[in-house]
Amino acid sequence: MSNCVGITAPSGGLGLTLVRSDGRRQVALAEPRWSTIIPSVADIRRHGRPRPGLPAEVNAWRRSNLPNLWRGARRVLVARALKLPHFYGQLWLSVYRGDGEVVDLGLASLRVVTTVGVKFICDDFNAGGAEVSNMKFHAFGTGTTAEAVGDTALVTELTTQYAVDNTRPTGSQASATVSTNATYTTVATLSPDSGGTIAVTEHGIFSASSSTTLLDRSVFSAVNLVAGSDSLQATYVLTMNSGS
Repeated sequence: MSNCVGITAPSGGLGLTLVRSDGRRQVALAEPRWSTIIPSVADIRRHGRPRPGLPAEVNAWRRSNLPNLWRGARRVLVARALKLPHFYGQLWLSVYRGDGEVVDLGLASLRVVTTVGVKFICDDFNAGGAEVSNMKFHAFGTGTTAEAVGDTALVTELTTQYAVDNTRPTGSQASATVSTNATYTTVATLSPDSGGTIAVTEHGIFSASSSTTLLDRSVFSAVNLVAGSDSLQATYVLTMNSGS
């Protein structure tokens, strides 16, 4: 009979929540609730489509959002099938309700790295003053126009609804290299402090807290947030592969 030896070690994760003096709850910082690996077809289906066992609210949102997810997913899947080099953004969303409930909506988008975004990256290679590590500022808005590579801004970005007026939330940053693929992940939380109930429908990654260069923009079905109570955590994963 062979001997089996088990080894255990402490582990844990950190998540911080800010509770204001007036009792309002804001998610200040949290570990990503989603995997930051490159999603398989099964992952896209599991985390983007309605399925049994999920809350009705999540399934209804996913059903409504399918056209937005498919807009990018079909391009990614074709590129994979043809073994073409490609890169794209993943956007994952979770809602933190004021009563403590967490609603994991799932994979919202697989779109779209912009023309100005890739030019920004090339300028950084050329030491032209751009700094790609600045791509960590998360913008949120209420525009519904579909994404396009020529986008340079959100259609209708929030302004005074941000916790700090006209200032985008700053995301955490991490990178991972797995096999021939690599990902860059940034996570930030929108905690609106004014505006009543806000129907958030778009997200972007920018190189500064206001104005400047848009790396990626995603449009999704409305996520309703009650200002001063609810928060929306966005996990953005820039996904790249080698082979060209």
